[in-house]
Amino acid sequence: MINVTDYPVLVFVLSVAAMWIAGRIGWRFSRRKYALTDETREDFGFILGASLTLLGLLIGFTFSMATNRYDQRKNYEEAEANAIGTEYVRADLLPPDDAAKVRALLRDYVDRRIHFYLTHDAERLAQTNAVTAQLQNEMWSAVVAPAQSKPNPLSALVVSGMNDVLNSQGYTQAAMWNRIPIAAWVLMAAIAIGCNLLVGYGLRSAAGAARLLLILPLLVAVAFMLIADIDSPRRGIIRVSPQNLTSLAESLRPH
Repeated sequence: MINVTDYPVLVFVLSVAAMWIAGRIGWRFSRRKYALTDETREDFGFILGASLTLLGLLIGFTFSMATNRYDQRKNYEEAEANAIGTEYVRADLLPPDDAAKVRALLRDYVDRRIHFYLTHDAERLAQTNAVTAQLQNEMWSAVVAPAQSKPNPLSALVVSGMNDVLNSQGYTQAAMWNRIPIAAWVLMAAIAIGCNLLVGYGLRSAAGAARLLLILPLLVAVAFMLIADIDSPRRGIIRVSPQNLTSLAESLRPH
C-alpha cells in the first residue's frame, strides 16, 4: 500500500486540489439561500478566525513533530558511526588474526550502512538489509569466539563494543519507522478543508472568489509538503545524509 506522505509533491498537489474544491463548494453554498447577512457576518468572522488559528497551531505542532524525528535520525546516524569507530579501535585488544577479521567485517559493514541511507528503491533496500543482517551475525561470531576461548576483561570490552554497534543499527531503524501518525495527517487535512469551506462561504463577490480562493490552499499545501518532506526519511529533498559514516569509511580504508 502506497503511503501518500512519502511523496511530498503528491501531498502538495492533492492538498491544493482538495482545499480549492472545498473553497469553491463553500462559495457556491453562500450564493444560495444560506448567504451571510450583515448581522451574522461579524460572528462568522470570529468562527473563521478561530478555525484558522487552530489550523495554524496544528501545522506548527506537526512541523515540530517532523523536525524532532529528523533530528533523531541525524543523531542516531552520528551515534552509529561513533559506535563502529570505537569498536574498530577496540579490535586491537583481540589476537592479531581475530582483530584483522573484525576490522575487515567492520569496513564492509560501514559500506552497507551508507547504502542503507542512500538507497531509495525498496528491492535494493531489502537486499542491503539482508546483507547487513548477515554481516552482523559474522561480526558477533568474530568477537564472541575469542572471548569464549580466553575470557578476560579486555575481550569483554570488545564484546560490549560490538553489542553497541548492533544496538545502534536497531535504534536507527526504529527512528526511520517513527513517522507522523496517519491520524494526525487526517485531522490536519480535515481542519484545512473545513477552513477553506469557511473562507469560500465568507467571500462576498465572484471576483473575490476567483482571486482569493487559491491563496490559502497554496500556502497550506506548501506547509504540508514541507512537513511531508522532512518526515519522509527516503524521499523528498530534505534527507539525512550519512556524513559521519562516509567520513568513517574513508578513515578506515587501508592506506
